[in-house]
Amino acid sequence: MAIKNHLRLLFTAGSLLATTFASPVSRFEDDDDDDTPLPVVIWHGLGDAYNADGMRQVADLAESVNPGTLVYPIRIEDAGNRDRYDSFVGNVTEQLAKVCADIAAHPILSTAPAIDAVGFSQGGQFLRGYVERCNNPPVRSLITFGSQHNGITRFRDCETNDWICRFAMAVLGTNPWSPTVQGKLVPAQYFRDPEQYEKYLEHSNFLADINNERSIKNETYKKNIAKLANFVMYMFDEDTTVVPKETSWFEDVNGTEITPLRARKLYSEDWLGLRELDRKGGLKFRTAPGDHMQLSDELLTEAFGDFFGPLNRHKGRSDPRPASHIGDEEFDMGSGGRSEGRPASRGGDVESDMGNDL
Repeated sequence: MAIKNHLRLLFTAGSLLATTFASPVSRFEDDDDDDTPLPVVIWHGLGDAYNADGMRQVADLAESVNPGTLVYPIRIEDAGNRDRYDSFVGNVTEQLAKVCADIAAHPILSTAPAIDAVGFSQGGQFLRGYVERCNNPPVRSLITFGSQHNGITRFRDCETNDWICRFAMAVLGTNPWSPTVQGKLVPAQYFRDPEQYEKYLEHSNFLADINNERSIKNETYKKNIAKLANFVMYMFDEDTTVVPKETSWFEDVNGTEITPLRARKLYSEDWLGLRELDRKGGLKFRTAPGDHMQLSDELLTEAFGDFFGPLNRHKGRSDPRPASHIGDEEFDMGSGGRSEGRPASRGGDVESDMGNDL
């Protein structure tokens, strides 16, 4: 009861909005000669805010790579401090429904033939949820950096003075499967412990559904993922924040046993359309050097150049392959226990720390 009372003070529930889209791929075939870049939507990670300096720098970089790009940072609330709070506390299903409705009602995004999307850490699986559940307007290319596509097996550490984070992590440590925790603590909704797999299937509010792991499969999820032009998954090769780091490539880790995506039933039975997407060359596995969310501007420039831009410019290079880590500008999105998306100047021309979080 105490947990519920505390959470009631922390959380203002949003309304659940149903948003559907019947035929996303048809709009990809319009305006073959239009050289206007597709709009880009960005979803930040845990402990970040849509209007943080680091997010603005990423938006500026996306526009500089493909001049004329409209960049829309996704937010749950317009106040930055509330948006950061909502990255810890909230019902992801309700938050995602709000995002779907906001994008569908946006005066420019809603008229685009398609959009591109980039998700940092937990924002990556949330954007995948957008593709599966809404996709209006449809996503052409989805890029995720250090995202927890196959969940996490432990929760993150917090800075000493980050009381929102510390409270959330303390509650998560009590019983991650309770309805209160699953309905109101964001990281719990992508917690996936192989040793508690049946509890996960029964109680998970978000991840078990968007991964189509339950016995009844959602065919719309599968169709929408398969219709992507590119799904690009970056894994940080020295990630110590996301456990296990292989979740960024949809790999299943149980103790010391690692099962690659292509060896999983999720792939062989094509629960999500990943096998179909892979067979047409749209599933990309890339690595990024360093710890969680440490991103150079060259790596981001390469990604935005490969997969974003006008509707029919290109389809991206084949993968997997490592990405280089060179350049004067670095977006450090994860070191030293800072929150993801939180800028921290460390020298050089432009450096921003976008966090150590999920």
